[in-house]
Amino acid sequence: MNRFLQFLKTNATVLTAALGFTLFYNWSFFNHFNQAYSTFSLPFFISIGIMLFSATALVLSLICYRRTTKPILMLLFIIAAFCAYYMNTYDIIVDKTMIQNVVQTNVNEAKDLFTWKMVGYALVLGVLPAWIVSRVHLPKTTFKAAFSNKFKLIALLLILMASQAFGFSKNYSSFFREHKLVRFYANPITPVYSAIQFAIKSNTDSAPKVVTPLGEDAKKSATDSDRHLTILVVGETARADHFSLNGYAKDTNPLLAKEQVVSLHNLSSCGTSTAVSVPCMFSGLGRANYDEKKFNASENLLDVLNRAGVSVLWRDNNSDSKGVATRLTYQDYKDPKINTICDTECRDEGLLVGLQDYIDQHKTGDITIVLHQMGSHGPAYYSRYTKAFEKFTPACQTNLLEKCSVEEISNAFDNTIVATDYFLSKVIALLKPNAKNFQTAMVYMSDHGESLGENGVYLHGMPYAIAPEAQKHPASIIWLGDGFKALTFDQLKQKADAPLSHDNLFSTLLGLNKIETKLYDPKMDFLKP
Repeated sequence: MNRFLQFLKTNATVLTAALGFTLFYNWSFFNHFNQAYSTFSLPFFISIGIMLFSATALVLSLICYRRTTKPILMLLFIIAAFCAYYMNTYDIIVDKTMIQNVVQTNVNEAKDLFTWKMVGYALVLGVLPAWIVSRVHLPKTTFKAAFSNKFKLIALLLILMASQAFGFSKNYSSFFREHKLVRFYANPITPVYSAIQFAIKSNTDSAPKVVTPLGEDAKKSATDSDRHLTILVVGETARADHFSLNGYAKDTNPLLAKEQVVSLHNLSSCGTSTAVSVPCMFSGLGRANYDEKKFNASENLLDVLNRAGVSVLWRDNNSDSKGVATRLTYQDYKDPKINTICDTECRDEGLLVGLQDYIDQHKTGDITIVLHQMGSHGPAYYSRYTKAFEKFTPACQTNLLEKCSVEEISNAFDNTIVATDYFLSKVIALLKPNAKNFQTAMVYMSDHGESLGENGVYLHGMPYAIAPEAQKHPASIIWLGDGFKALTFDQLKQKADAPLSHDNLFSTLLGLNKIETKLYDPKMDFLKP
């Protein structure tokens, strides 16, 4: 009996921490578990709680040793507190991609996510238990005794898990086969696993690498005597089904409706986050083959255009180009010293200031300009537009989206689309006078969509396989100048219903600039007649 009490005392900290994580940090897990089953079963609910506790304790026992127990648990309580906040508030999943998004988040994006509720979570569920752990006295023991106790604990936990799996075998068979989504909400197991994945990947990718040239055979077609001016607008978080051009009930595109634009309303994104979608759409790898390591080790579409003699400019009012414009002319328009249209934040319209001067300075050759919008970036949608674009009310005026109704969130989001509509109309207005010297074109393609509270899900970044359709169907629009010879407006309209994706952008931009290379796939060029 004394040995058993000593065993419990030795492992009490780990077991207590596991119990705390299970009871207070996994509300989203149990909420999704309940949603997954039409009928509530109390015995299985208790069993899943025991299973989660056991799995958490098992993970902790594997990473916590006497000298590392306190610092690891203190760190985990802080991490789990923030994860609990975002899971409970926005229903997000903290996987490897989400951790990548966090690492790449800039100060302005971080400010949008700051709330006093988050501070409350950090203090109550993070700092307080971390402080309690710091005050715990861990008994000294020999290596042999510690190893024995560790082995006994792991064995006991495995037996406990096996007993639950055996006692509810049919339930667990269904749970693991049909409700994989629920497992993503296990806190802190999923965040820890994802962080390890990200760390391994980052460490592997950090090794010096030689960037492989892409499209070394690329050249302008000898039969093409026209100059081409293309503006590619990379949108942010704009979902296709909130564009009135696509049949949305609210008039979110009043200005574009007056132009000869075609909305590609059946387009799928490469990912559900900027960190994946933006590099993927320029990589030429396609969604099925995209990998960040492959992307970083190779040149991309813009490098190919530049090699073929196209003058390429990237202007950014978002986080950055995600590595796309590393070797090209890049201008940061989040800086008020450069962007002349800034108030509470720098506006996308500022991306156009001085752009005609850039065009005029290039007397020969083709020009491709990429404008990376702040667009509809959440959760502070109300910050993405000025009062002039507040067309739909009442609009959510806080980044605490759960405080607003779905209608208020939708109104705020739709106002950002109205602002984008205005911005795109200004792009077209810039291109029109240049038709006398260029074949002009505007391609607008958002990086991904957004969840606006449907079924309790907010923002974006869900794993692609389980992400809501709203996150995977971004808005995309094409405008061609009057001098465009390859395709008429009526021919372009016939392509509006075609099933397209970000994968089509690579060959389409090559085709727009009449670039000849073996990389070009005419079947993927959605502007080819």
